[in-house]
Amino acid sequence: MKLIIGNKAYSSWSLRGWLACKQSGVPFEEVVVPLYDAEWDRRREGAEFAPSSGKVPILWDGEAVVWDSLAIVDYLADKVGRDLFWPADDGARAMARSMAAEMHSSFTALRRKHPMNIRQQFPATRPDDDVIVDLKRIMELWAQARARFGGDGAYLFGDFGAADIMFAPVVTRILTYQLPIARFAAGYLDAVIQHPFMQDWIAGAQEEDWVIEQFEQPIR
Repeated sequence: MKLIIGNKAYSSWSLRGWLACKQSGVPFEEVVVPLYDAEWDRRREGAEFAPSSGKVPILWDGEAVVWDSLAIVDYLADKVGRDLFWPADDGARAMARSMAAEMHSSFTALRRKHPMNIRQQFPATRPDDDVIVDLKRIMELWAQARARFGGDGAYLFGDFGAADIMFAPVVTRILTYQLPIARFAAGYLDAVIQHPFMQDWIAGAQEEDWVIEQFEQPIR
């Protein structure tokens, strides 16, 4: 398998696809493509990017190609077994899939106004009202998952899985911008950040030389 991703410091969707590949346990080649550099437009026109119209992440598995982070999760779950990604219990799995899908399609204010930058921590300020609405909903989802299905585990549904993969960039945004969270969520944030896969990703981000100035200060 070969996974093409963007900068580890900034690319939230790439993080999700990369975590999915790591979770699968299947060896893969990692190709990092700097976002928005001088060669970006030309590179996106290449054959490897054609199926996704130039977007990352994009996963090649022999002749099979899959793009979009949630699609990569499901492709790999089919390949290696869904138990590595989704809870075995029907109720828990239904909730995990719904949360992953909601993360995939929602929370646009949080994404737009607080882009991912793993290498930074900005001074805390009061978020805009629409961001507060997004954060409130995320806290509700996390609280429900932990209360109903978290058990003794550290993650949303006990073990690390697809729902945690989808929310991992949110965790980094909360820490980067010091956004307000419910008290219970602090332990979950720490569990995600300290996960070995996340530590590997963060280390890779710290080693990158590329800087995208538009993401190097809070957006207002």
